[in-house]
Amino acid sequence: MILILLRALFILLITAVGFVFVFQDKNIDRTDMDVWVLPAIALSFGVLLVCIDILAPARRKLAIFAGTFFGLVVGLAIAYLLSFAVRLLVEQYATGDKERTIQFINMLICVSSCYLAISFILQTKDDFRFIVPYVEFSKQTKGARPILVDTSVLIDGRITDIVQTGIIESQLVVPQFVLNELQQVADSADKLKRNRGRRGLDVLAKLRAIPRAEVAIYDPHHDEPSIGVDQRLMDLAEELNGRVLTNDFNLNKVAQLRGVDVINVNELANALKPVVLPGEKMSVRVIKRGEDPGQGVGYLDDGTMVVVEQGAGSLDRDVEFVVTNTRQTSAGKMIFGRMGDGQPGPMAEPSSAPLPPPAPPRRGKPSSTPTA
Repeated sequence: MILILLRALFILLITAVGFVFVFQDKNIDRTDMDVWVLPAIALSFGVLLVCIDILAPARRKLAIFAGTFFGLVVGLAIAYLLSFAVRLLVEQYATGDKERTIQFINMLICVSSCYLAISFILQTKDDFRFIVPYVEFSKQTKGARPILVDTSVLIDGRITDIVQTGIIESQLVVPQFVLNELQQVADSADKLKRNRGRRGLDVLAKLRAIPRAEVAIYDPHHDEPSIGVDQRLMDLAEELNGRVLTNDFNLNKVAQLRGVDVINVNELANALKPVVLPGEKMSVRVIKRGEDPGQGVGYLDDGTMVVVEQGAGSLDRDVEFVVTNTRQTSAGKMIFGRMGDGQPGPMAEPSSAPLPPPAPPRRGKPSSTPTA
């Protein structure tokens, strides 16, 4: 809305420049149609600049007042510098009233340079740059980089608990195409997808209601709908110099290949799980049999998978076991243990033949991984 008002004000001002130039001469016949030539030229020039500004790739928005003030300073400085070149060219090549021509051109340049400077700064936020030969001066961003939120994180819902802890100080940016994808999922004919989409919208509403969370809906005007959401998310992360918050394993890999920083909520959850050392005693409810004979499988409250040897005979019961090994996989952490004091015992269903002498305690990882 601010840019629309700025563009309208610019067109009015640059048209007024043409009228001022015409009516300041008292000898001009104001009934002559030729007096409208200069205002028409000024208006056409202003419309042309506005069209160029609209069609140019939009950048991020900076604070309105700071951007406007800084844009005016830069625009006036540019206009002042260009005025010397204008005077030199007009005095060499123009004929007639050179002073009025110089004044008219300088006014056009002044209004145009101020408008373009303000518009440029309003659309570049904190990454605007002034480049001179061999040297680049860039504004350093204060604080953490913005975090772009993926659709999978909103559907997952754990982001609200993470934000409420206050560990995230960065601005959470939800691109408009992510919001559109979430709305499409919420409008799906499939009941499961529809529930997931509505859950994502509810999570986004909760995020915006958290006082300590800074959540922004960002609409990239140069976005191309023909490109996939993941690709557009990577492009936007590179443009904003931000990080991507996601649960998508494939998106995580693609981002690593492109050099985009990614925060994976699953990896964060695994990193916050308590450390379990071999020899510690724990308890778990065995809910199913494992892949190897005698193995039982259960899950801790945080979702960690537990494989208990000799636990197959204790289905649907809480058992105490001693941790023998842990394994970290891409899907999460797995804990292996034995019931009792951790010493191997007889098989779950021993045969009638005499049992061999007990084997020494096994060390390391079990022979196989149970099926989930």
